Amino acid sequence: MKALLIDDERLARNELRRLLAAHADITIAGEAVDVPDALEKVAALKPDLLFLDVQMPGADGFSLLEQLEPPLPAVIFTTAYDEFAVKAFEFNALDYLLKPVDPNRLVAALEKLRHRGSKPPIPGEGGPATHRLSLEDKVFVREGDRCWFVPVKNIRLLESEGNYTRLHFDDQKPQLFRSLTAMEERLDGRHFFRANRKQVINLAWVEGIEPWFSGGLLVKLRGGLKVELSRRQAQDFRERMSL
Repeated sequence: MKALLIDDERLARNELRRLLAAHADITIAGEAVDVPDALEKVAALKPDLLFLDVQMPGADGFSLLEQLEPPLPAVIFTTAYDEFAVKAFEFNALDYLLKPVDPNRLVAALEKLRHRGSKPPIPGEGGPATHRLSLEDKVFVREGDRCWFVPVKNIRLLESEGNYTRLHFDDQKPQLFRSLTAMEERLDGRHFFRANRKQVINLAWVEGIEPWFSGGLLVKLRGGLKVELSRRQAQDFRERMSL
């Protein structure tokens, strides 16, 4: 796994390098000292994992994540401040390590990453163990005391709300205790499209499309919902959907 170290403190980066030397499956692909530097390095190196400081000159680590296009690398925050932990997990951070980084906490964080990427394949299938849902499948959805058995084709939009996901189907909008990334892994990429960092749309529900700011697109779904596609996702959308 390729890791990118993002921290304005050279000593902190060196300490991480020292600790990661004990983990042969982690390769340090590069280092970045601020958000603009990190954006360039992420685009060039395509790391699997970010070790990300929160407070840096000019812009913080959360600003970096807001500017990255999906799919995002795994993120382990490394910071001297514990007050940002809740916000970090709203960004689906893998872990949140306080400086100076405890070697045992680093081991535990990396085990989470290894476990996430080590699901064995289903016999006879080339993909991961998680079953991909077809449009004709139905899923059980529960929010509090309310339950639904929903055809996947009726789900028109999924929206990230921190570690939760809000489903839009029929006239319902329940919130589920699962991340958008985890939900997306269950969906068929031929029918569902990651519009931006926070939203996945059902392509069958697209009613209209129009140009939007900075080369993006504005997608209108049946029922009145509107979703913005970032410039990179708009380009991906055109390439996938054009003749």
